Amino acid sequence: QFSGLLVNDSVKREAVDRRTQHRFMEFIKHDTHFCRYYEGIYILFETGLRISEFCGLTISDLDMDNRTITVDHQLQRASNMTLYINVTKTDAGARVLPMSDGVYDAFREILRRRRTPETEPVVDGYSGFLYLDKSGTPLVGLHWEKYFKHICEKFNKIYREPIQKITPHMCRHTYCTRMAQSGIGIKTLQYLMGHTDVSTTMNVYSHANLDDAMRDLKDNGLI
Repeated sequence: QFSGLLVNDSVKREAVDRRTQHRFMEFIKHDTHFCRYYEGIYILFETGLRISEFCGLTISDLDMDNRTITVDHQLQRASNMTLYINVTKTDAGARVLPMSDGVYDAFREILRRRRTPETEPVVDGYSGFLYLDKSGTPLVGLHWEKYFKHICEKFNKIYREPIQKITPHMCRHTYCTRMAQSGIGIKTLQYLMGHTDVSTTMNVYSHANLDDAMRDLKDNGLI
């Protein structure tokens, strides 16, 4: 089906193994400071959202009745610290994602804890951002990058067995890898990830191993 499709193996991909992810998430959940970010990080691991897409989510993007997430824009910050919205320019990037029960619960908790600011920040016509800093400004990707870095540093100061560096993008790749290993169709995964080019999605499949191959062959009655 994919003969002739060349996969770029030079792209370094890093997924977080299940044990490390569990240790990481349990630490966040029980840490008195970083627990406030638990739901957001859980959602990143369980949806594969780009961090800029996650930061751009507003209350109106969440359909809690039908349990879907509309993803059609990203929140970015320019070098002069100005916030702006980057609207998805391709059909692939714009998508509606289903919420799992866990993701639904995480969003519900974020909405429950969200304090309505005196003045809702508006960025290029968008308002109702899920996470705001102390001054009422929406959080951007760099904030989350720092949170991840500080969480890993704190974890490794406490425990003898350290964990690897984990980043928001690694959450996305971990999601993509788990979906690929689950046997989900390539076109479905391309849609979930918002990849314009299927070869980007195929990079994940290039890291399949013997166990994956054995399972697929058995599932299809070929061995």
